[in-house]
Amino acid sequence: MEILTLIYMLFTTVLIGIYWNKLADPTGMIVTRICMLAAIGALYGLYRWYPCRALRILRIAPPMLGLISWYPETYDFCSQLPYLDHVFAQMDQDLFGCQPAWEFSKIVNSTFWSEAFNMGYYAYFYMMATTIVFYQLCRYSQADRAGFIFLGSFFIYYVIYEFLPVAGPQYYFLAIGTEKAASGVFPPVGYYFQTHTEMLTLEVKGVFSQLVQWAHEAGERPTAAFPSSHVGMSTVTMLLAWKAKNKWLFWLMMPLYLLLCCATVYIKAHYLIDSIAGFFTAILFFVLTNWLYKRLHPNCTANNNL
Repeated sequence: MEILTLIYMLFTTVLIGIYWNKLADPTGMIVTRICMLAAIGALYGLYRWYPCRALRILRIAPPMLGLISWYPETYDFCSQLPYLDHVFAQMDQDLFGCQPAWEFSKIVNSTFWSEAFNMGYYAYFYMMATTIVFYQLCRYSQADRAGFIFLGSFFIYYVIYEFLPVAGPQYYFLAIGTEKAASGVFPPVGYYFQTHTEMLTLEVKGVFSQLVQWAHEAGERPTAAFPSSHVGMSTVTMLLAWKAKNKWLFWLMMPLYLLLCCATVYIKAHYLIDSIAGFFTAILFFVLTNWLYKRLHPNCTANNNL
């Protein structure tokens, strides 16, 4: 996980250099990387001085927390390109005859379902953290591979987002006007989201919809719509939970997973095509990162197999 993080940091540092004069705070982005490098180095040095399982587990903290910092940066990079929401909105229109992200919440508009879907959406980070912690505490021999698959899949999504600018319905529908979105007219917006980050406001019907609204206000950006990493990474998480061979972990998370997948369209975070692509890319990335781990660790023991 540390090596993957360092590779991703190096790759995005090159992007910072390329876009330096166009970025809002390139110096701050470099400082973030220096701090991450220092944290990884300090924990690695401490572990080398006093090797123990507790410190080895603690070493995963910087790479995991780094995901929070790297996400908004995908907006800094992809906003340098013209947005493609009109293409993906039109795909939904052609495939489904409507805009599922527009119609879903109108058809299922009760407080019960609103709260259920928002609860699933909000559970995203907790599901991932629970699975990674479970591997560290209960499947320690497999934890390194599980972490590699998890973080490797996340970084593949991030790299896609940095070169595929799609904001999602909650941004695009507001930008073009909700009347056009409802009537199936999807004009291109070009570089509009370079200077506009306004989004449709969720209808708050309870605790979980309020929590999702606060989370969006704190860290959401017009980026990372296609493919859906919420569906993708939660699917990777469920695959890891299944491979952990703990039925309680897998089946307790299954209802939240299903609600989360529905919520991505329900709250207009994604076009339906985004969520479908998120599911299938998750399987692809799981297989790819698992294969890559085997190539890098040809002598891994049988009990480390996933």
